Amino acid sequence: MKIPFELSPGLHGDDTSFAGSGRWADGSNVRFRLGRPETIGGWERLTAEPLTGVCRGVFPWTDNAGVLNIGFGTHSRLQLWRGGVLFDITPASGFSAGAIDGAGSAGYGTGGFGVGGYGLPSVSDYFPLTWSFGAWGQQLLASPRNQTIFAWTNDTAQTAQALANAPANVTHMLVAPLNGGYQVFALGCNEEVSGTFNPLCIRHSSVRNNTQWSTAASGSTAREYILTGGGRIVAGRMCGPYLLVWTGDALFLGTFVGALNQPWRFERVGRNCGLIGPNAAVVVGQTAFWVSPDRQFHSYAPGGQPNPIPCPIRRDFAEELAASQGDKVTASSNAEFSEVRFDYPDRRDGYENSRFLALAVNGPDTGAWHRGIMARTAFVDAGPSAYPVGVTYDGSVFLHEKGRSADGAAFSWFIESADSYLDPASTLLLRGLWPDFRDQNGPVRVSVAARLHPQSPEAASASAAMAPGDPRADLLLSGRLFRIRFAGNSAPTGCRIGTPTFDVAPAGLL
Repeated sequence: MKIPFELSPGLHGDDTSFAGSGRWADGSNVRFRLGRPETIGGWERLTAEPLTGVCRGVFPWTDNAGVLNIGFGTHSRLQLWRGGVLFDITPASGFSAGAIDGAGSAGYGTGGFGVGGYGLPSVSDYFPLTWSFGAWGQQLLASPRNQTIFAWTNDTAQTAQALANAPANVTHMLVAPLNGGYQVFALGCNEEVSGTFNPLCIRHSSVRNNTQWSTAASGSTAREYILTGGGRIVAGRMCGPYLLVWTGDALFLGTFVGALNQPWRFERVGRNCGLIGPNAAVVVGQTAFWVSPDRQFHSYAPGGQPNPIPCPIRRDFAEELAASQGDKVTASSNAEFSEVRFDYPDRRDGYENSRFLALAVNGPDTGAWHRGIMARTAFVDAGPSAYPVGVTYDGSVFLHEKGRSADGAAFSWFIESADSYLDPASTLLLRGLWPDFRDQNGPVRVSVAARLHPQSPEAASASAAMAPGDPRADLLLSGRLFRIRFAGNSAPTGCRIGTPTFDVAPAGLL
């Protein structure tokens, strides 16, 4: 008797055996495309030499000549890739290297284990140094968190310089494109008159003049706003013509109204949906996706309300996110596969980003989640680069979704079903499997485990390695509930899994 193995797309690992029956339960480095699981693409090295420091921000853009530039912000440097060469454009003055790890918060007794002196409070850099970037024409604007804004004028012989008249301390910087011009925003910064840092203060430059920050100067369109509600601004993103600003608790929508005394209007559109870290939000089209401090996933499109995103594999993320390291969570998109991705530090692996969760946000697989084990401290989508760019803790820079290996080496992947009934009415003798693989690279190991009841121990297991072109895997075990796993670890590696078919025989009724 032949039984096709058909499962719906997406991982559902937080369910019980009965609730998860007929679904994929676990996996690593396997996504869903057009309803079927397939191995993610590989990665190849972009730079021969590593970056200096731990990278927390990547920003690609093209200059007026169409030349691709990629800026990298680490805890100790600002570096630029152009034409296969790395350039150090770290500001010669006004920039201070920051921390690699988070310490929790300010005050006595705070901080991660082993961070700082014994018994000393975390009074200043209790967060890892992150960067915010923007393009002003062909120039790069870069702001290390809680420092000023720096400008690099597209000359590799020069370093970045402090942007004239910009606030001295900026939590997050972005460039807002307008009809006919640009403005630079400082989100969480020094108030203009007092010079005192206010974590809820927003200031922007004049239109088309990024060095004009005075609201009193003749003809100036620079302005200052103070958000209500308490807390601190974490970050902001442009979402179409709107500006989204997150605090630790709330989301604000900025709308350009063009009034001379108040060019922008900011209104709170959601509570209990703040941002866990400055890199933990990404905009796809005109919808934002992010992680809040309570480790929930959210989405928002202007005109609506922030909505939590159901995640059936959230438990590991929520329970294992490394304490005090939420600022390291990095959100990115993958336009080729209509995905958003969240890299995060899992305490089982240490303090650094080591795993990711990804969600399909458009197309037939919308709502399908997958995950993987992959250490990336920074990640950015393709465009204008040809491939997504990811950076490791040691400063290695890779182009992703390129090839079928980990820069020539093997990488591991697997996908595993929940305990599933192939025939709810009978105990079955499973004799083998006819594979349905496409684009197979390297061997695929097929493993099956069987049990008689959801709460009973595994009664038997069997596995077989299948080379490309193998017509059948011989397996011999009996049970009522079967858990099937496909896995690979070679260079190259990968495949797309269609509808494998099991060869079974009845072995008794319930």
